[in-house]
Amino acid sequence: MLRVSLIMTTYNSRESFVQSYESIQRQTWPDIEVVVVDGASTDGTREEIEKRASKNLSMKWISEKDSGIYNALNKGIQMATGDIIAIFNDRYLREDAIEQYARTIEEKRCDGVHSDLIYTDAQGNVIRRWHMGEGDIRTGWMPGHPTLYLKRQVYGKYGLYKEDYRCAADYEFMVRILKDGKTKLAYIPEELINMYYGGTSNNGIKAYMISFMEGMRALRENQVKGALRITFRRMVKVLRQFHK
Repeated sequence: MLRVSLIMTTYNSRESFVQSYESIQRQTWPDIEVVVVDGASTDGTREEIEKRASKNLSMKWISEKDSGIYNALNKGIQMATGDIIAIFNDRYLREDAIEQYARTIEEKRCDGVHSDLIYTDAQGNVIRRWHMGEGDIRTGWMPGHPTLYLKRQVYGKYGLYKEDYRCAADYEFMVRILKDGKTKLAYIPEELINMYYGGTSNNGIKAYMISFMEGMRALRENQVKGALRITFRRMVKVLRQFHK
C-alpha cells in the first residue's frame, strides 16, 4: 500500500489548521503521514499542532521561522517519507478523496494525479470551479495545484520549489515537470477539494500582477516558447472559472 504524505504549512492560522487536520482525519485511506511546517506561530497554532502530534504517530512537525511559503513547502517535502506527496491546507469534499488519488496512481501506474476543485469564500459560497481537465501547458492549461498528488520520485528528478519566486513557484514547478511530457498525470473528473479563496497567488491586484509576471518568467526559464501568448491563454481559462 502506498503511503501518502500531506504537507501542511501554517502561520498564525489556528482555526484553519484545525479544520484542515480534521478533514484529513476523516479520510478512508489508512496510510497517511501528516507533515506540518509552522512558521513560529504565536496565536495558539503551535499548541494545536503539538496536541495532535502527541496522539498521531504518523505526524511530523516543526515550528520555526522561514523565508516564505515555498521555503516552508520545501522543508516539508524533505521531511516527508511517503510514496506520494501532496500539499494540503484545505478541505476534502469526500472522505475517499485520498483513496481516489492513491488508487488512481496505483492502477494507472502513472507519476501523479490531479482532479477538479472548488474555491469558496468564508461563508461557503462557491467563487470558482476548477475544471480544466487534461491538456498541455502550451495551451494555457495547468492542473489545479492543490489537487496535485505526485510520486516522491518526481521531486527527486526535478527538484523542489524555487524560493526566489513570490507568488508563482507552484506554477513554475508544474511547468518544469510537465513541459517535456515525461511526467505522466492521470485525471479524476470530480471535485475532491475545497480551497478557501485567497492566498498568496490570488489575493489582490498587486499579487495577481506579480503572479502574471512570474508566470511568464517561469515559461522563459524553462525554455517554453510563446510565454506571453501562453500566459494570456491561462488568464482566460482562469477567468472563465469565476461565478457571477
